Amino acid sequence: MRILVTGGAGFIGSHLVPALLDAGHTVTVVDDLRHGLRSNVPDGVHFVMLDILSPVLHEIMQRGSFDAVVHLAAQTRVDISVRQPAMDANSNIMGTVNVLEGCRLCGVQRIILASTAAAYGNPPETSQPVKETEPLQPISFYGRSKVTAESYCELYHQYFNMDYVVLRFANVYGERAEVDDEGGVIDIFAKRAAKNLPITIYGNGSQSRDYIYVGDIVRGIIAALKTVAVNTMYNLSTATEVPLMDILKQLEIISHKSLHPAYESVRDGDIYRSVLCNTKARQDLPWEPEMTLTEGLIRTYQYFSTH
Repeated sequence: MRILVTGGAGFIGSHLVPALLDAGHTVTVVDDLRHGLRSNVPDGVHFVMLDILSPVLHEIMQRGSFDAVVHLAAQTRVDISVRQPAMDANSNIMGTVNVLEGCRLCGVQRIILASTAAAYGNPPETSQPVKETEPLQPISFYGRSKVTAESYCELYHQYFNMDYVVLRFANVYGERAEVDDEGGVIDIFAKRAAKNLPITIYGNGSQSRDYIYVGDIVRGIIAALKTVAVNTMYNLSTATEVPLMDILKQLEIISHKSLHPAYESVRDGDIYRSVLCNTKARQDLPWEPEMTLTEGLIRTYQYFSTH
């Protein structure tokens, strides 16, 4: 297939693009490099430095005759979305609409939208792990903008018969989350532990997450490009809940260091508990996570120790 990857020079894109090439696909990357690195794009891949809001995007899509688009480009930080909701909406809603319009005008058959566990907000204890059918009640502007982007995908299918797959990622971690702005808590902790920098925990450390390795996310995206079970949403997760302090303890063992975090108040928009059910993805994509948390932590820490 001919595939366009928006945000392909970023963290997840840097793992996805080589995997797509290995699978025999032709790939074009569009990225404005605000959070990505040009060096993350493999040699030989057509790269366009461009904001997804630019009308020039449609010209790129017309020339590329793409079969599918993987839409990764986004504003991804909850705290920034709370401080700058208009910027967040412009990137995640209007940026997605511009990509969808390009798909419509250029006859793209399928779009894969990267979404988030933040779409669910703080569901009740009885709903954990959270299924795709759980009501969407985001508590941050970031979560709301992603839910809105999902709705646009549904409507573009309804009105223009464009196929979509929405992938709601759990907390993704792994190598090449170069910038603290883009990395999740594991990447931030691993990087700071490797560089002997102070670590800050917002809250008391009892909050929990569902941590999934970036390589498993890549395999889920590739499965979404191939599946016949389209026009729906899937959680990509491990369905395993891990308290934040457990991550810190494992990093102490891996790094052979004593890590003494500073504690600060919980940030606005942060979710206390998040674990996602992945049964639907296992059955219908089909896909399942492979990386253990311990091995993933080792790989992530070793990466930051040498970069």
